[in-house]
Amino acid sequence: ALGLFTGIGLSEAKARETLRNGALSALLRRAVLQARSALGPALDKATGTLLYNTAARLKDPKHLGFLVGYIARREILTDLQLSAALEYVKSHPLEPLDVADFERACGVGVCITPEQIEEAVEAVISKHRAELLAERYHFNMGLLMGEARNQLRWADGKTIKNEVDLQVLHLLGPKTEADLEKKPKVAKARLAPAEKQKVAVVENGDMGTETQSLLEQLRGEALKFHKPGENYKTEGYVVTPNTMALLKQHLAITGGQVRTRFPPEPNGILHIGHAKAINFNFGYAKANGGVCFLRYDDTNPEKEEEKYFTAIREMVEWLGYQPYAVTHASDYFDQLYTWALELIRRGQAYVCHQKVEEIKGHNPPPSPWRDRPVEESLLLFEDMRKGKFGEGEATLRMKLVMEDGKMDPVAYRVKFTPHHRTGDKWCIYPTYDYTHCLCDSIEHITHSLCTKEFQARRSSYFWLCNALDVYCPVQWEYGRLNLLYTVVSKRKIIRLVETGAVRDWDDPRLFTLTALRRRGFPPEAINNFCARVGVTVAQATMEPHLLEACAREVLNEQAPRAMAVLEPLKVTITNFPAPKALEVLVPNFPADESRGFHKVPFHQTVYIEETDFREEADKGYKRLAPGQPVGLRHTGYIITVQNIIKDVSGRVIELEVTCTKSDVAEKPKAFIHWVSVPLACEVRLYERLFLHKNPEDPSEVPGGFLSDLNPDSLRVVHNALVDSSVRSARAFDKFQFERLGYFSVDPDSEEGKMVFNRTVTLKEDPGKA
Repeated sequence: ALGLFTGIGLSEAKARETLRNGALSALLRRAVLQARSALGPALDKATGTLLYNTAARLKDPKHLGFLVGYIARREILTDLQLSAALEYVKSHPLEPLDVADFERACGVGVCITPEQIEEAVEAVISKHRAELLAERYHFNMGLLMGEARNQLRWADGKTIKNEVDLQVLHLLGPKTEADLEKKPKVAKARLAPAEKQKVAVVENGDMGTETQSLLEQLRGEALKFHKPGENYKTEGYVVTPNTMALLKQHLAITGGQVRTRFPPEPNGILHIGHAKAINFNFGYAKANGGVCFLRYDDTNPEKEEEKYFTAIREMVEWLGYQPYAVTHASDYFDQLYTWALELIRRGQAYVCHQKVEEIKGHNPPPSPWRDRPVEESLLLFEDMRKGKFGEGEATLRMKLVMEDGKMDPVAYRVKFTPHHRTGDKWCIYPTYDYTHCLCDSIEHITHSLCTKEFQARRSSYFWLCNALDVYCPVQWEYGRLNLLYTVVSKRKIIRLVETGAVRDWDDPRLFTLTALRRRGFPPEAINNFCARVGVTVAQATMEPHLLEACAREVLNEQAPRAMAVLEPLKVTITNFPAPKALEVLVPNFPADESRGFHKVPFHQTVYIEETDFREEADKGYKRLAPGQPVGLRHTGYIITVQNIIKDVSGRVIELEVTCTKSDVAEKPKAFIHWVSVPLACEVRLYERLFLHKNPEDPSEVPGGFLSDLNPDSLRVVHNALVDSSVRSARAFDKFQFERLGYFSVDPDSEEGKMVFNRTVTLKEDPGKA
């Protein structure tokens, strides 16, 4: 085989590399032997190159002999013709091929004369004559080549290049010293940093006007997607004699529309990884003028609860997406059962009595019931439906081997659990492997987008649709999105709740979507984060601070300013300039005062942060201290300490100060925030829930994730004060508390006692990056 491959012009290294690829070397061997039988044992290198490229690039080996025949007869002579031939057979998966149409598409028999090439080049040079004379040899000659090739698609590229060189030399003469000098580079306009960072934002399901479409932001696999109706062009897609007719029917129903779906199981709350799936499915459909279904995969009634259905839809809509339709796998239970009977009739499924324990793993013993008669399986399946078998006593299994080696996956199992939608109608329920692809088929999904762990189920996906002769969508896999310092599995979050480590699924220290909303993360920030991560085949594991950075960008534009004091220190202004409280106008957004102001009372008594006062000012300390005045933000006044009042333990409990208008006093070193006539509130300050990056990794955390909890993940400030401008705020309203961070109103807020969650600090903590 080595000699066979080096005999067609491959280097020995390339030949050995080819031999390591069993599938490629088998195809190439067949191609070379076929060509030798027609042309003799000695094949020139050009023919060898064509044979190698055919074997390497051909998706469907059944066309190998057909294409090699054209190469051996010297009817396909160039790589350009071969590329056209490969594209043609890929686009026409059904046999027999239309030979005349194939030959037209590949330029078979087309003869381009030297006169035609000369005329085409002459026309192109004439078109660009003025620029050529001006720029001479600095002109982009590739442009001339490209335009001549467009006119003469099947002409030999080398011949065109020689003709271009000859005619350019005739027009311009030999190169001069000036022609040999390098053309000066034109400096590209640099983007401002803010423009560089712009990413796609999906707002209420629509693309922001100032950003590119989401599809342009999605990297990697998204760019390889097939067009609706061209499923057969996807690598690995199985074509049957009925495929093209089914695709034609599919296009008639959808009108060529892109259709995706987001198919969560309603047995838990969505997390940050689901946000990527939501953005990808809904965003891809939106970017291509298509639609996206929200389909609940409700095939396991034991674990499903109404609260999960409600929360899932709420989170999808919170992220800004509106489903084209909300459907359930249970909507199709009757059709799925009818198809299961048909699968048995076709000899592709059987009733099995092996126990669950027996068929677990990758190498279970073959079922002794695999070859039982069709009529027997039909009767037994009917008995399963009527409840004559107990749970675990019988399953319906499909006759196929999956990509991961798993044999005969289960299609139906017995469960005597009422369904939240169908009640007691069924005591058999379909599995994911059986349900998912058929629901996609019923809804005429064009792109079934799922995470990488479902790749092993792709073969069963195609097999089942084809076994029943129904429309077969295309499954595309992408890498999951994971975050460090957290857990997202339903089982582990339940353990955290049960042990009291967190309050519930929406505890702001978690990364479920309900938790992120409660903490104050805007949906736009989550969508921006997903767009920046992009869609790649590789799993993406990100640091939480990247999500926090996205939140800061959005909140800086969205969250109006307010003032709050977490550790209050009373300050009495002894020379307050008015007999009653003054009203101070504070801009909602200091960088853009056109967005309005709010009023804050300014009274003789104000409260500042304890940390904004020191009895002794160290070097570099710029805030309030004896002999070191500070300004009170937005008031136009500067205060100076006159008297320090302490309790019996020596702790400072009050300051007496005097005030001076800032326009007549020396500018202070700092301006601090304050509150006056404030509202009492509770503030919850959050840190990471876990101490290590990978709390589920035994090598990092040998004691298990529950042993890795951060004891300082929550600090509650019970007696914080906030200015009265926030009095009418509702749950989830967001503010920037000046100098403290971004905060959101928690649903626990009551009349007279507001509760705020800190979403993120104003700046990233360098220790967390």
